[in-house]
Amino acid sequence: MTTIENLEFTTPAGCVFGSVLTAMVTPFDGCGRVDLPAAEELARWLTRDGWNDGVVVNGTTGESIATSDHEKSKMIGAARRAVAGTGKKVIAGVGSGDTRHSIKLAQNAADWGADGLLLVAPYYSRPSQRGLLRHFREIADSTELPVMLYDIPKRTGVAIEPETLVAAAQHPNIVAVKDAKGNLEASSWVMREAPLAYYSGDDALNLPLLSIGAVGFVSVVGHVVGDRLQDLFHLYSQGQIDQALAVHRELLPVYRGMFRAPAAASVKAALQSLDLPGGSVRSPMVELTTDETKALLADMEASGVLRTVTV
Repeated sequence: MTTIENLEFTTPAGCVFGSVLTAMVTPFDGCGRVDLPAAEELARWLTRDGWNDGVVVNGTTGESIATSDHEKSKMIGAARRAVAGTGKKVIAGVGSGDTRHSIKLAQNAADWGADGLLLVAPYYSRPSQRGLLRHFREIADSTELPVMLYDIPKRTGVAIEPETLVAAAQHPNIVAVKDAKGNLEASSWVMREAPLAYYSGDDALNLPLLSIGAVGFVSVVGHVVGDRLQDLFHLYSQGQIDQALAVHRELLPVYRGMFRAPAAASVKAALQSLDLPGGSVRSPMVELTTDETKALLADMEASGVLRTVTV
């Protein structure tokens, strides 16, 4: 318990994943197959000292909608090998539009060595809030792994309402939220009412979400600026607000550039420019055009990425 004048608040107990995580792409080889050695290499590079505290595999940026259950399991295994002995975390996306399928994915993730689960709201079916809550609880019941809920209504078609998040937090395995809703007021209310560890799932809002109580980031740009996201987090945590704001502003171009096109395609183009593994995207995604790549590289240059990233 911390006291500032007459205000009392508690720090979320569920911050078990670290502070800076990257939602990792799934590398494909020249024949369109999942490239497991490349995945292991990329996960190892992303979690080297001073960079990410872990990786999220089989999420949206990992093109999970286009990979099989078997491929998802293999991706968890590759990431697990990459971080073995380091204390870094592997979080596995297990979201789907079917509760039974998500339970199967969750149990497979546990078997393959995941440290936690990322669970997006069921997409397309747009269940009621009561249906969402039952979905989350049934999946959380299916393993002992800690669960991070993923609130991104622009993709799923349904928002997780604050009351639903507060109710979900009563489950002992549901400990965190990846927040990509863009509603700071709603997020503030949930942080006030429930001991959920909030992670920014929208890179442009990393600093604003820290200011209302977030504990870290699940990032896309962490592929190329994981070290500077660590700087941002630690500067803010140490009360060096002006310096944190300067880092935030420096990163605005790369925030914009990565999301001008679908993130998976942008990240893979960025990785290629840095001679890092990523490969192609899988249909229905398409690679960036020459003009789109030039614009992305210009944004990376404006944020100092091409000058500062070393392989």
